[in-house]
Amino acid sequence: MAQQVTVSRKYQILIPRSVREQMKIEPGQKLMVMVKHGLVSLVPLITLDQLQGLIPGADAEGYREEEEEERH
Repeated sequence: MAQQVTVSRKYQILIPRSVREQMKIEPGQKLMVMVKHGLVSLVPLITLDQLQGLIPGADAEGYREEEEEERH
């Protein structure tokens, strides 16, 4: 889906509502701005909370404690 936006005098753009809803972009959320081959991409940053449960069956229970114990 391609949509046209206009750059303001302050170099700001408004992300269209349909894109915000599709990508679940929330106010205050951080995006990476990447340029490659003349294209500008906005990529939402993923928080640790959003990563939780991303890999089914992965169990990190106790990993941090074991790692810290090894250092002491």
